[in-house]
Amino acid sequence: MDDILRRIGETGIVPVVKITDSKNAVPLGEALLKGELPVAEITFRTQAAEESIRKLGENVSGLLVGAGTVLTIEQVKRAAGAGAKFIVSPGFNPEVVDYCVERGIPVTPGINSPTQIEMALKRKLEVVKFFPAEASGGLPLLKAMAAPYSGLKFIPTGGINKDNILRYLNFNRVHACGGSWMVKADLISEGNFAEITHLASEAVSTVLGFSFAHLGINRNSRNDAVKTAELLSSLFSLAPKEGSSSIFAGNSFEVTKSVFPGNHGHIAVATNSIERAIAYLKRKGVSILEDTKKEKDGKFMAVYLDIDIAGFAVHLLQK
Repeated sequence: MDDILRRIGETGIVPVVKITDSKNAVPLGEALLKGELPVAEITFRTQAAEESIRKLGENVSGLLVGAGTVLTIEQVKRAAGAGAKFIVSPGFNPEVVDYCVERGIPVTPGINSPTQIEMALKRKLEVVKFFPAEASGGLPLLKAMAAPYSGLKFIPTGGINKDNILRYLNFNRVHACGGSWMVKADLISEGNFAEITHLASEAVSTVLGFSFAHLGINRNSRNDAVKTAELLSSLFSLAPKEGSSSIFAGNSFEVTKSVFPGNHGHIAVATNSIERAIAYLKRKGVSILEDTKKEKDGKFMAVYLDIDIAGFAVHLLQK
């Protein structure tokens, strides 16, 4: 998959931005980055769009900037010339799509029918926009349409908000979701960038869904693990459950039969998407221990991070 589209998938959210005054572009981009949301789709519905894309590209390092609501080849030329890294259109305009494909410009045209999906597949596209998502029939329609076309991913946009985004992202054919609730036009025009940062951070938190899973306690042998697990079970009325490499006391404590990563043990943190969590943590300078990856059906299920917190390793788990 194209690197730009891969980065969009790792983020999981594409803020769809309408800017009416390019002076707001840079503070908007900075607000998104501060909220740890490093992508923006600037819609070509205003006269300020082209200049806003240019200012973002020149002044906000680390922000992936694309152009949305692109309707013509001329707009593609202007957007790409201003520095847009990807193109999004509301419908499937063959001329626009072909122009982008021929020039290696990542493009996600809008679709809401099987016919349009087949037009995308004919052009070997890997990701398309499902638009308008909710008005077209929402997740039930998307699942029905996607079923015969196993190789294609979708970016639902239109009616997506903080209350329904996870329902879409939990469908494994959804690459990311587009939404504007964290970058509402009135917040931008009023200069309320602190609220945009807050809403962006809240959106990222919703997508990742980090939560405490369990505490791992290192022991050197099965005998030691049994003693520790039995003590925890008797003190806190936690049912013990023995596995091949450890014993759980309830769901909150895992007592290992041999030394796992971490001097004392590990802190297990669950997440909605290990792939997105890895990309998010990488931006914070945290990497993973490659030899600890566990996969199932080609998807990450667990991995240790290359950090130590007070003598504890950190273990990511897929919810």
